Amino acid sequence: MAEVKGSLLVIDDEPEIRESLETLLSMEGYAVETAADARSGAERIERKTYDLVLLDVMLPDRSGLDLLEEIRSAHPSLPIVMITAYGSVETAVQAMRRGASNYITKPWDNERLLAEIGTLVSQQRLTEENLALKRTLKQRYSFSQIIGKSEAMQKVYDLVTQVAPTRATVLIQGESGTGKELVAKAIHANSPRADRLFVPVNTGSLPVDLLESTLFGHVRGAFTSAVASKKGLFEVADHGTLFFDEIGTVGLETQTKLLRVLQEREFLALGSTETVKVDVRVLAATNVDLERLVQEGKFRDDLFYRLNVIVVHLPPLRERKEDIPLLCEHFFRKYCEENQRPARRFSGAALRVMLDYDWPGNVRELENAVERAVILSSDSEVGPELLPEQLRRNGKKGWGLWPSLGEQPQASLFEILEECERRIISEMLGRTHGNQTEAAERFQIPLSTLNQKIKRLNIEVKKKREGNGG
Repeated sequence: MAEVKGSLLVIDDEPEIRESLETLLSMEGYAVETAADARSGAERIERKTYDLVLLDVMLPDRSGLDLLEEIRSAHPSLPIVMITAYGSVETAVQAMRRGASNYITKPWDNERLLAEIGTLVSQQRLTEENLALKRTLKQRYSFSQIIGKSEAMQKVYDLVTQVAPTRATVLIQGESGTGKELVAKAIHANSPRADRLFVPVNTGSLPVDLLESTLFGHVRGAFTSAVASKKGLFEVADHGTLFFDEIGTVGLETQTKLLRVLQEREFLALGSTETVKVDVRVLAATNVDLERLVQEGKFRDDLFYRLNVIVVHLPPLRERKEDIPLLCEHFFRKYCEENQRPARRFSGAALRVMLDYDWPGNVRELENAVERAVILSSDSEVGPELLPEQLRRNGKKGWGLWPSLGEQPQASLFEILEECERRIISEMLGRTHGNQTEAAERFQIPLSTLNQKIKRLNIEVKKKREGNGG
């Protein structure tokens, strides 16, 4: 069966016109529907999506120009071609001003009409495909993929929301495995550059000479193996986003050239004397302290200040353990779908082991643990025995940390989270000697919020007694 070229709607009050257009367009491979007046035409458009509308200017129940404005208001991208027996210049101009894609007169030239419809339908389908791609990218890298309800992650969401629409350089700091590239992709996907390329480059995996060639490109003969000219990633990412993973590993010589691109938005390819101008947004990530590298002379201070415009700090997983159940649920859903397995979840005992673990590999390590559980488990509930050995070892040492849940293997998620929150707050109050103001500052939450949690969780606040000297 031949593929349908597009779905068209003809709105015209003359039966012979409707029949003529339906026959012509159907023979050309289009799916054609017709309407005899404005009301029925508007109802069809409300119920169904079309690739193009052929609309008569003169309709029995209302003006086709008025209907044109109504359709254009509801469907801004839908191509509309006006048809009329009155080919006056004034009517044509009025139709185009109100949003018509084009204007033809009766009788029409079949070849010209088919050519015009073919062009408009192709453009419309391309537009819809691009919009669908943008929606997919935004869904894939939107904030729903950066999982967390903790205060720290809420701050990350807020900052990303603010900086994404701008062209500001962003430095993403965090330990390995915290999801720095995911944040970079979210910034790109929610920016005006979302329909352009996002180009990641891992600077730590490339030697100096290869890194410069990779970034700036080279001309033929620039070095021994340069048998042909090659574009660098800066040129490839023009009008898009270039993401430097582990920027702290870039050598000082390359840092100088990188600074020039950030300041002047231009560079020289290796072996070339011609300046290449680019419009690239730079995002960078690091798991090391760049300020310390500056003090040690291993990182240029001017480049540091150029990169340090906006800083997004991703907290390690051990500092946001309340997000662990959400992350587990997210990764279970992901890997059960990928491996075509029924839904899985951790038992209360397994989740307590995970909450008691410090996760040196952060979210990446947790994701690996969930993927392992999906592959190895045969039951819907995954117990501690299917967790990686280092978690089980840690869990055996830490059972005493869960006295209220130790005898409740079927504890609910709410109970586990509540106990986790109670333990974390109690530990912090112990460190601050009962100083709730200092504890709230360390948690980066309002004092009133901490007080509410203390009351709700029945936490006893023990303040350190000062000596009376007697």
